[in-house]
Amino acid sequence: MWCLVPLAGTASADVSLPAIVGDNMMLQQQMGAPIGGRANPGETVTVAGSWGKEASATADDNGKWKVCLDTPSHGGPYTLTIKGKNEITVNNVMIGEVWLCAGQSNMGWRLSATFDGAEDSASANYPNIRIFRSQICRSHEPREDCVAQWTPCTPETAATCSAVSFYLARKLHQELGIPVGIVLQPYAGTPIEGWMPKEIQMDDPRTRKIVEEMDAESAAYNPAAAKRQLERATESWKQGKRKGEPKLRTPSYWGHQYPANIFNGMIYPVRPYGIRGAIWYQGERNAKDIAQAANYVNQLPLLIDYYRSSWHEMSEGSVARDFPFYFVQLPSWLAAQTAPVEADAAWAVSREMMRLVARSVPNTGVAVSIDTGDDVLLHPKDKKPIGLRLAYLALKRTYGKDFVEYGPFYKSYRFEGDKIVLTFDYVGSGLMTGKEGPLNSFAIAGKDRNFVWSDAVIKDDSVVVSAKGISAPVAVRYAWAMNPSRRNLLYNKEGIPASPFRTDDWPLFDAGDYVPKEQVKPQKPDDYNPIPLKRPPMIQ
Repeated sequence: MWCLVPLAGTASADVSLPAIVGDNMMLQQQMGAPIGGRANPGETVTVAGSWGKEASATADDNGKWKVCLDTPSHGGPYTLTIKGKNEITVNNVMIGEVWLCAGQSNMGWRLSATFDGAEDSASANYPNIRIFRSQICRSHEPREDCVAQWTPCTPETAATCSAVSFYLARKLHQELGIPVGIVLQPYAGTPIEGWMPKEIQMDDPRTRKIVEEMDAESAAYNPAAAKRQLERATESWKQGKRKGEPKLRTPSYWGHQYPANIFNGMIYPVRPYGIRGAIWYQGERNAKDIAQAANYVNQLPLLIDYYRSSWHEMSEGSVARDFPFYFVQLPSWLAAQTAPVEADAAWAVSREMMRLVARSVPNTGVAVSIDTGDDVLLHPKDKKPIGLRLAYLALKRTYGKDFVEYGPFYKSYRFEGDKIVLTFDYVGSGLMTGKEGPLNSFAIAGKDRNFVWSDAVIKDDSVVVSAKGISAPVAVRYAWAMNPSRRNLLYNKEGIPASPFRTDDWPLFDAGDYVPKEQVKPQKPDDYNPIPLKRPPMIQ
């Protein structure tokens, strides 16, 4: 969808507000909450909250104004009164915890289309959970507003809410006992390059190449030729010679793959709305090949740093400079793992890059999801564990609650003869296998770098790895495949799986010789009926 939202207030001298400031809104508690809009240049606008605080600002030469209104501890409902030449009253305002939820289609995947979704949406009467979900919008220039409105959580609104965001919000609401709001901004099929400004990415050779190629294609775009092509395709479609109603081909730089276009349409309009933190579920589009997946270790920290710094600067310091940023590893997908290590598993590389980011970037965390995937579906229906694991991270790290926020997280290794002993953080109540039988998800290699299946045994809070025929092991990898979910995975007793990892730092591909390989997407059988994988129970 090419976004056609008009600039707020340009057609009227009255004070006007963006969509995110409206009835049923949730404001972040105990901060100077940024609130802005449009008015006449030079006009003074006052925003007053019924809890007893107000703030004023003067519209600049472009008619923009913004205040930072002090909010109390959680509660409500309240009203906001915005006065300038005219007066606007915003009703049923709650104050609590607000989280930005962004990413591609698996972030946006609706609760009604998931396991447990029908049951959980039917009981979702939570008037103090508020949902703000924007329509998808891409734009070559920053947009000042979006198409959305705040809604209380009801069975109807929950059904169309992002499943991951719903389970996060519900868990926080239940555990904290306070109102929770989610600003939900998903856009399917989008790369991370689209989610941040183009200019901050141009030092990245891959991004620069993408921009150069798309700009060249767009410069050569011929509207008349594109129209003729559409007419021919439409005629073939009408005659039944092709499937799918044809669409007009547009210049590449208009599209949802072009760097910055999603940021301009989905993030710019809600920035710098007051938030506690952000959750991020994106990466499929950036794991089409190993080289692309390996670059995520550079791109994700760039995005996190930009979001944090720009939110902080635009809100005059009221949003924390290092607000929490939690993200989701890619789940399992495609054929079940058979080789000890899959050399072309781009998603395994992506998971490793996210693990490294979680280790290195302060106030971040990663929700492991390898046991929530599907052999066929790119959009797996098992979303509840992901939302809950994101909530565990927030409850422990952001709110200081007594939760184990992770599954076993690889820490270190040591050699003991012909064995490698692995140690882990976040073992919780102890280590365990996901099901009965041997722990068969580890691979081990000697100096020839040839990985073989290993014998892996849990010993207290460690895993001891060895293999017949390897007397001098040098490296271990765990769950290194597109779809390791059918193996017996490592968990802690809180029911959270270990993140995939590797102990080696060997090159993942030869940059000079590497040729990307397209992942073969499975065909969906007519009688396909996915069911959840069996795994240890989690805290609900």
